[in-house]
Amino acid sequence: MNIETVAVIGAGVMGSGIAAQIANAGKKVLLLDVVPEGASNRNILAESAIEKLLKVKPAALMHKRNAKKILAGNLDDNLTDLAEADWIIEVIIERLDLKQALYKKIEAVRKPNCIVSSNTSTLPLADLTAGRSAEFSSHFVITHFFNPPRYMRLLEIVEGPTTNPDALETLCKFCDYELGKGLVKCNDTPGFIANRIGAYWMQTAMLEAFRLGLSVEEADAISGRPMGIPKTGVFGLMDLVGIDIMPHVLKSMIHSLPQTDAFHQQAKIPELVTKMIDDGYTGRKGKGGFYRINKVDGTKVKESINLATGEYASSQKPALASLQGSVTKDLRKLLSFDDKGGQFAWSVLAKTLIYSASLVPEIGDDINAIDRAMKLGYNWTYGPFELIDKIGVDWFTDKLRADDYDVPPLLMAAAGKAFYRYDNQQRQCLSLNGEYQTISREEGVLLLSDIKQNQTPIKRNASASLWDIGDGVLCLEFHSKMNAIDPDILQMVAAAIKTIPGQYKGLVLYNEADNYSVGANVGLALFAANVAAWPQIEAMVKSGQDTYLALKHAPFPVVGAPSGMALGGGCESLLHCDAVQAHSESYIGLVEVGVGLIPAWGGCKELLTRWTNNPRRAKGPMPAISKAFELISTATVSTSATEAKDYLFLSANDGITMNRERLLFDAKNKVLALAKDYTPLEPIELALPGATARTALNLAVDSFVKSGKATAYDGIIADQLAIVLSGGETDMAELHNEQDILALERAAFIHLLKQEPTLDRLQHMLESGKPLRN
Repeated sequence: MNIETVAVIGAGVMGSGIAAQIANAGKKVLLLDVVPEGASNRNILAESAIEKLLKVKPAALMHKRNAKKILAGNLDDNLTDLAEADWIIEVIIERLDLKQALYKKIEAVRKPNCIVSSNTSTLPLADLTAGRSAEFSSHFVITHFFNPPRYMRLLEIVEGPTTNPDALETLCKFCDYELGKGLVKCNDTPGFIANRIGAYWMQTAMLEAFRLGLSVEEADAISGRPMGIPKTGVFGLMDLVGIDIMPHVLKSMIHSLPQTDAFHQQAKIPELVTKMIDDGYTGRKGKGGFYRINKVDGTKVKESINLATGEYASSQKPALASLQGSVTKDLRKLLSFDDKGGQFAWSVLAKTLIYSASLVPEIGDDINAIDRAMKLGYNWTYGPFELIDKIGVDWFTDKLRADDYDVPPLLMAAAGKAFYRYDNQQRQCLSLNGEYQTISREEGVLLLSDIKQNQTPIKRNASASLWDIGDGVLCLEFHSKMNAIDPDILQMVAAAIKTIPGQYKGLVLYNEADNYSVGANVGLALFAANVAAWPQIEAMVKSGQDTYLALKHAPFPVVGAPSGMALGGGCESLLHCDAVQAHSESYIGLVEVGVGLIPAWGGCKELLTRWTNNPRRAKGPMPAISKAFELISTATVSTSATEAKDYLFLSANDGITMNRERLLFDAKNKVLALAKDYTPLEPIELALPGATARTALNLAVDSFVKSGKATAYDGIIADQLAIVLSGGETDMAELHNEQDILALERAAFIHLLKQEPTLDRLQHMLESGKPLRN
């Protein structure tokens, strides 16, 4: 059985988000909800939800056309349409009576073998299926998505005692390959895994910050990156998800968990938080939260609330001694540090890790699955048991005993060991019987992190490494700061070009950081410009051009495999590949104009070539030039890999992988397919119109400058871009080869780098520490 048509019942934020992700997978979706009393439009709830999907930020749809795959309806008029569905997902209010009544209606119309699931996180599966037939129950599971469904990779699945294994396998395969989800099978317990531990951690961190008198900035600085948790920390995260959500979560947990559960001790809401909710300070969706943006004398100022007084004041960088030097890079040092920051870190982590260990095997008997749930659902760098290993099992338990904590049996059983180890090149985790079991990967999952544990790189420098990923394919990994392209990465590309011929079949450009590459290391260019090292700058630009050109015409196939941001020089590396296998969440673009520059490593040349060769473009040279000019001058960045094809940052034949963990495997297979009878790309030549095209482009920009939509300096940048794309001093009778266009790129780049506004923009970007986005 294949899943081709899905019905989602419940058109709220979560239901519509799930429908959007299924539409992103290219499947037909029926979105149903009730008919509001007195409504003239009986489909108003579902139709309004689809309209919101087209506007919501961040976008739920990977392309606006995907909305057409979602059909709006209602439960009165379209109930029989459920007979078309291969999978029906219930996403209605958490009331058992309403869910049971809905399932009775679904059972009357669903086709045999149709899978039915609930998105509940609080109601037991046995209660949900009470009164239903054995056949219905055997095709019923809980599928707990995280919000927003497009971006949150975790999907918790709870099966029943009679769940049909074939139906479960079909569902899991669909959610893995088509929806890109990381699946974690859970026991049927309140909150399952991620929210049970995550809500406990959030509550504990919040209450300890109040108790110890920390500021929200101090608490977030400690509970964030030093613990391998996103930099939002606890208060920033609560602002993000909505402060008003927590009382509802606590109410549900308190109702469902026995009084003996440690969660009850943390299920308290401080008076200040209650007042904030009552006053509309519910986080980013409200007037503000623990943080807010306030206007002072016309200037936006970030403020934070004082947990003791409830007053807002300008946010201050934390100055705790425990946040200085190497302390935050060594968990043991941080947990032992004798100030309120260290006390906070120890109290929060001790309680959270004790609670996590005490929940095994109640919530699940696989510690790797528990760690995976926290990493996928809460974006933790390490799961709770990986954190214990990082601290040291024995060190942690000794400190627990010294501070009169009860040590859970699982921690006592792990004495003298670690929860994870590598044996015979395989990662293993400790099982409940005290033995190690091998962690197996699903077929089609290939992770560079696994490969790196079992071999040394073929070549390595400070910014890049070359790895053998099997079957004659090498992988070039970037690992500079933010994966910015620098001379060391270019050197490694050149090394790969020399190493592969005669020994290997091809190359994949790939890494497992959050972002493939944020662009070139412009800090080097800024430094060189400030000391007027223009010959060195020209040599650096020429080196990048030559390296990427050699990559493009290498005698072996090269496949780019991006995920996250691929901007500027990162985008240019992809434009020079034979093919790209992109993760669906790839944000690709040439953004150099944002700092007053233009793409100079062949980005202008390659994008212009793609639009010139586009079979759907209008006749003549100007349509291609105008489109490339538009995309580069506006620093357009795709919001997905699918959208990147619209801009020709990706070609029509480039592949898209929904599941991040399958990306390297798919890219490797693309290399192997291309390697059969591979022929290197031929050099290109373009006929460009010269001054007439430059004039036409500048006229369009001048109108934006005059209307105030662009600055005068934007006009100067655009003119340099126009020179490159039009071919400079030429006409249509003259053909431009790749080196001709690269020379124009190089000259324009250096000209702009000599301008004071460009240097100011570069300095500002470096000081902000943020990558360029449009």
